Amino acid sequence: MESHRVDADQLLTSSMSHHRYGPQRARLNIQASGDEDDMNGGAWCGNQDDKVHWIELDARTLTEFTGVITQGRDDPIENDYVTSYYVAFSNDSREWTVLHDGYSEWLFFGNNDKHTPAISQFVEPMVARYIRILPQSWNGTMCMRMEVMGCPLPDPQSQYQSQNEVIAKDDLDYRHHSYEDMEKFMKSVSDECPYITRLYSLGNSSQGRELYAMEISDKPGIHEIGEPEFRYTAGYHGNEALGRELLLFLMQYLCREYKDGNPRVRRLVDGTRIHLVPSVNPDGHAKAFERGSELGSWTLGHWTEDGADIFQNFPDLTNVFWDAEDKGMVPKLTPNHHVPIPEGYLAENGPVVVETRALISWMESHPFVLGANLQGGERMVTYPFDMRRLTKEMVEDQSLFRWLAISYASTHRTMTNIFRGGCHTDDPTRGLGIVNRAKWKPIPGSMNDFSYLHTNCFELSIFLGCDKFPHQSELQREWEHNREALLTLMEQVHRGVKGVVSDKEGKPIVNATVSVEGVNHDVMTGEAGDYFRLLNPGEYRVTVRADGYSSQNRMCVVGFEPGATLCNFELTKSNWDRIKQIMALHGNKPIRLLNPGRVRGRDHTRNKIFSRRKAGDH
Repeated sequence: MESHRVDADQLLTSSMSHHRYGPQRARLNIQASGDEDDMNGGAWCGNQDDKVHWIELDARTLTEFTGVITQGRDDPIENDYVTSYYVAFSNDSREWTVLHDGYSEWLFFGNNDKHTPAISQFVEPMVARYIRILPQSWNGTMCMRMEVMGCPLPDPQSQYQSQNEVIAKDDLDYRHHSYEDMEKFMKSVSDECPYITRLYSLGNSSQGRELYAMEISDKPGIHEIGEPEFRYTAGYHGNEALGRELLLFLMQYLCREYKDGNPRVRRLVDGTRIHLVPSVNPDGHAKAFERGSELGSWTLGHWTEDGADIFQNFPDLTNVFWDAEDKGMVPKLTPNHHVPIPEGYLAENGPVVVETRALISWMESHPFVLGANLQGGERMVTYPFDMRRLTKEMVEDQSLFRWLAISYASTHRTMTNIFRGGCHTDDPTRGLGIVNRAKWKPIPGSMNDFSYLHTNCFELSIFLGCDKFPHQSELQREWEHNREALLTLMEQVHRGVKGVVSDKEGKPIVNATVSVEGVNHDVMTGEAGDYFRLLNPGEYRVTVRADGYSSQNRMCVVGFEPGATLCNFELTKSNWDRIKQIMALHGNKPIRLLNPGRVRGRDHTRNKIFSRRKAGDH
């Protein structure tokens, strides 16, 4: 139900109080729209005038049902939930058998509040095609959300048809990992592939857990000139467990496929420095993991121990940048890139929590080019800006961000299936699988906006599915849905132009600014003098500037073939530093230029007086 593998037309109810509370709203953890006029309510609610209520699920095949999980209505004010119910089964939806213990019908106890899921497991599995829940008592109005537990029985006919099919399956560790399990798992991958991996830590959580990262590269621990750096991060919200597991599967997959000589994986690992951080909020995950997949609520473990949502705990540079733009200060007084962090943000008593500070330090110490954070609760990819602006919402690299987002969504197996709709409301992507975050659910202080404005790295958010914490049996299916998309996005780090900026002696120039004509967003060279500028195919006028050097520009052509276009720059020293020194001696006032041909008589006397006065001043 929660994962939306059960379609809306598989659900039938005795009645509904309003179309806003129809049977399609009965999914566990479904979130209501805040607009009462919207058709998306926070539960299925029956007609209050009816004496008998039921909701029925057609599994469309014989299924071994093992239990039911119930939950109340998602509503900020009302307190509606079912406290008891019967369960019935059928193979034809006409003749029903209510579950009983041999003497009487079995009454199951439901919820004690509207948010906490309550599980009822059957003493023995029940085999049927249809299952029906019959509420008997409730608090407030008769409203409920639910999940059905069970497994479809094998179909002999489909087994016969598929027995000769060749199905590729990766032999990975498909299970949910506790913090201790994750620690052991990452160490085992590092031991299995010591020549292409490096296990390291970004720092510690507020409860002292390591924020582990795995580097995968042909030369781990070294930034190679001309080799871009990519990152995947997950677990910002501790109860969004799928991203965490996908990154663990990914590191194991890259390790084993590299050893087996997979040419695509070898090309990716040899040409890219990859960083994978599976659990940014390990403290929150520990809470959610303790409750488990079925019983974790929508919010349990979402925040850090200090109560912060890590993803939107970053310094809000977007408003700083927009304010400077409105005042005409960009780019002459305020840069259009690497916007500095306002004073006080990173102080011990500042608004940024310890996990976020560790992330910022990590982002500043690596020349990341592209990254994505894996989240849950929806199925789509979002791109910056994440914050809404009344006068202008588009980010400078809008078309590039859309391309990066669609490269993931279009290669995901289900993300662009328009018939599925959204997880909680109508599909905000309109079937594309991508959306600008500012037009969907704008937030200030996001990691994506911070990354774009403070570093060279372009960052996306990937929402992996409706179920934040899918059952362990779903993990292999989810990996197969995401594997191609995960690889495809990493390959996009090689799109655009790259090169090295050096002086005439071949020495690298650090912190040179690389500008693209027509795009008001620059990048900077790293410690090796190399730069990477993601761009879509086309012709671009690229200009490089550095203090003490004359600027240089050239035309760089980005083609459709794989691989970034090489555009190196060799800058010559300018006399601008000496000019600035002379100007400083004169209080940075304009320097009077003398015409040698006119230094005669009275002009000659006046200039001598002027020179003596200036000499006296100093």
